[in-house]
Amino acid sequence: MKEQVQKFGRSLSAMVMPNISIFIAWGLITALFIPTGWLPNETLNQIVGPMQRFLLPILIAYSGGKMVYDHRGGIIGTAFAIGIIAGTETSMFIGAMIAGPLGGWLMKKTDQLLDGKIPNGFEMLVNNFSAGILGAILACLGCAFIQPLCTGLTQILLVGVNWLVERKFFIFDGLPEMKLPIYH
Repeated sequence: MKEQVQKFGRSLSAMVMPNISIFIAWGLITALFIPTGWLPNETLNQIVGPMQRFLLPILIAYSGGKMVYDHRGGIIGTAFAIGIIAGTETSMFIGAMIAGPLGGWLMKKTDQLLDGKIPNGFEMLVNNFSAGILGAILACLGCAFIQPLCTGLTQILLVGVNWLVERKFFIFDGLPEMKLPIYH
């Protein structure tokens, strides 16, 4: 059991670690240019939200899909993730961590299913159309079904964290009292 949990943790970190530089870039932009930042700037502050909502989850999804099935897995993972991201205003890091590897795996299985069945000269056409069709299907499924599940899971986790904070499991000495947001 412990080994399975460690393996799962390693796969999650393998999706995040290649993108640490972009998390740092986002953190610096946030620290500098938000209204309460070191150098508040209304124009540059507009970068913060799109990076958090779109760029970071999409990079995580790409990395997860690429781990499973190289570049084709990465691009299908991102198509799947954008469907999940588009259906909500919140950051969908959980959705991206699901979409990336699952999208990569589904692309791999699709290619295996088609292997040996494509007439000579049509490989590029079939490969592009199969990826495009799968990407479109997964983006729609992600928006319609996975996003509500991820939003629900996030809500449950937030309630759990609030419960722990209210019962003083986490002590934030010197920090102002704060409530975590509840998303609807």
